[in-house]
Amino acid sequence: MKAIVLMFDSLNKHMLSAYGCDETITPNFQRLKEKTTRFDNFYVGSMPCMPARRELHTGRYNFLHRSWSPLEPFDDSMPELLKKNGVHCHLVTDHKHYWRDGGATYHSRFSTYDFIRGQEGDSWKGIVKKPKIDYDSGEPDEIKQRKITSRTQHQINVQFMKNEEDHHLARTIESGLDFIKMNHNEDNWFLQLECFDPHEPFFVPEKYLKMYGIKDVSDFDGWPSYYFVTESEKRQATIQKYYKALLTMVDAYVGKVLDYMDEYNLWDDTMLIVNTDHGFLLGEHEWWGKNIMPLYNEIANIPFFIWHPEYPRANDTRQALAQTIDIPPTMLEFFNVEKPADMLGQTLSPAIKDDQKIRDYAIFGYHGCHLNITDGQYVYMRSPVQQDIDELYEYTLMPTRINRRFTPEEFQGAELHPGFNFTKDCSVLKIPASSVMTGNCDRFGHRLYDLKSAPKQDLQIKESDVANRLVSAMKNILSENDSPEELYRRFGFDQNPIEYFGYGTETILDSFELYPNIKFGCLCLLQHLESNNLDDVVTKLLVDIRGFTSKNDLFTFAEKNLPEDQHQAIFYKMALEMRLN
Repeated sequence: MKAIVLMFDSLNKHMLSAYGCDETITPNFQRLKEKTTRFDNFYVGSMPCMPARRELHTGRYNFLHRSWSPLEPFDDSMPELLKKNGVHCHLVTDHKHYWRDGGATYHSRFSTYDFIRGQEGDSWKGIVKKPKIDYDSGEPDEIKQRKITSRTQHQINVQFMKNEEDHHLARTIESGLDFIKMNHNEDNWFLQLECFDPHEPFFVPEKYLKMYGIKDVSDFDGWPSYYFVTESEKRQATIQKYYKALLTMVDAYVGKVLDYMDEYNLWDDTMLIVNTDHGFLLGEHEWWGKNIMPLYNEIANIPFFIWHPEYPRANDTRQALAQTIDIPPTMLEFFNVEKPADMLGQTLSPAIKDDQKIRDYAIFGYHGCHLNITDGQYVYMRSPVQQDIDELYEYTLMPTRINRRFTPEEFQGAELHPGFNFTKDCSVLKIPASSVMTGNCDRFGHRLYDLKSAPKQDLQIKESDVANRLVSAMKNILSENDSPEELYRRFGFDQNPIEYFGYGTETILDSFELYPNIKFGCLCLLQHLESNNLDDVVTKLLVDIRGFTSKNDLFTFAEKNLPEDQHQAIFYKMALEMRLN
């Protein structure tokens, strides 16, 4: 038996013709739909990139115990289990995070691997005289500097990709096809062919841009902001067209893989999965990107196609609820390898066969942020009821971030924890969490959506019976996953009675009659003033706040009472905090 996982990053289900979109040119995804079984209720688990990939290896949630993470010493890795049982596992990818500190233990679980260079600011070509990048924002300095570094290196890398065949997507797919060409007559192999596109930067050859009417390729640098929409409708349309053009390029290379499936008649004995780690907001809900806003279905409900030669169901759809943690046990079952006890995902086989239910609920989220759950019809987003992150921890033996090691300062307050039921009797480090995103996510509040009546999640509902059922299921899943005890407090599960709607966070501003958005903007400003020891301005704010009726009142106060060199940063933070939808 053989298996191919063709994986993309930030692939939007709602932008594919195979899911009913008529705005994009994706004939090969339509062809894929006709060849495979399409899942309609397939969800992410842990967000974003590497947390999702840890789930692809371990078949269990990452985000309940850890943020961005390498594989841990106690993790069961699906490719490694296959390798140990005689299956040759080969990884081809241009996803640079595999070669950074926060992902460096994944690729070596495979038998062999090929890294295609040049994607998203990959530290590839060594040019000493670097281009100057004009990027200024109010983001925290570490994030801002990381983005400047990535954009600078991207401008260097693209100089070496003038033709389509030089493009990292083209080279990645071609390397995967070379593996298939060399090994199609052999047995017992697994190919993970993983492309970073259509993730930003939207770097697209002109021929695809022209399909969407883009003539001036200097009009957009390919980097949408991770922010709420502030652009003109024309500018929004340009950004969306760049994504669509890149998606059409992705589609062309999906066609090449399908061609090889046809040419070598791999449909007889080869499982094919086409998937993604998460979606991406392109202006929906007036947001760009991911990470900061609630996990709407444009991000969380992802495309998933599978061909299982033992259950040949072509051009079929499935409504069974499933998610990323269900892929590893499906792969192990296909190769007759026993599923480890710590792997909590379920095999997809019953759902593929005749749409049998394999799970009642799927939870998903970012570490410390909203805890989200769906039963396929309803989505409930449970906000933290604690505003800060003083009682949130990371549990790890691999203390690295996306692109660096933990700093000595981050280890202050760390202690040894006896471990969990999946750490194989290993104690782990319990380290105080440190996340810009996590600290203020409570501002969005608890939310409940009925996807049947409002599939675009543009109308919240208040049905206590539904919320109570979903919260009860959340608590059961936390228990099944041996979740840290502080999560029960963080999400208010230890309260009686539990509040299911609204803003659960108690703050020092609750005694003031403020609109929710102004309250969170004031909290942001208050935190800034306290951290900068501006006690006299704090006193003035707590007096003037009673007269604030609009966002402009808050911005005017900050402009008058803060040093000018702090304006940009605080304006950015306050605007972000006051964006609640």
